[in-house]
Amino acid sequence: MSTQTKLILGGVAGFLVLSILGWWIAALVVLGVVAIPVVGYMMLDPSQRKRVRAQGRKRLGS
Repeated sequence: MSTQTKLILGGVAGFLVLSILGWWIAALVVLGVVAIPVVGYMMLDPSQRKRVRAQGRKRLGS
């Protein structure tokens, strides 16, 4: 799936959540979607974070 398709699907899903559940619930959903990966990354110890960053850079070149 291309990046543009993912963005379009995310926008449509966000619009549906906003229209169905209201502004506060939509904001909480977006906050949760952003916060969960950040908290997971912050729970890693420094050597694991280094490995994750290196893996991301390796994928960029391929």
